[in-house]
Amino acid sequence: MRDFRKLDIWKNGIQIVKEIYKLSDKLPAQEKFGLRSQVTRAAVSIPSNIAEGCSRNSEIEFKRFLEIAIGSLFEVETQLIIAVELGFISKEGLKSAFDLLDKEAKMLNSLIRKIKNSQ
Repeated sequence: MRDFRKLDIWKNGIQIVKEIYKLSDKLPAQEKFGLRSQVTRAAVSIPSNIAEGCSRNSEIEFKRFLEIAIGSLFEVETQLIIAVELGFISKEGLKSAFDLLDKEAKMLNSLIRKIKNSQ
């Protein structure tokens, strides 16, 4: 079993959650149960799935949870794009979030590839 708290990929996921919660505060009140709820849940899912994958005994299972985490990451990115398209948030205000998401996607893809190549 891996200690997820020591993984940079998990730590970056936590930073994503913090950034998304800050950004979600900028969404209109009527989006509390819509886009805001969706984007924060997807963001929380990223480090949560990394942590859950660390509890698994096989590399195949761990890789599967990393794949779920990257799916959640793409959900967050899509939801932020929607927020921009709807005029809720400016594109310039998302640079930090997109940088964190890009870094996390690269780390996730790299670890997934490493696991695939070791099998």
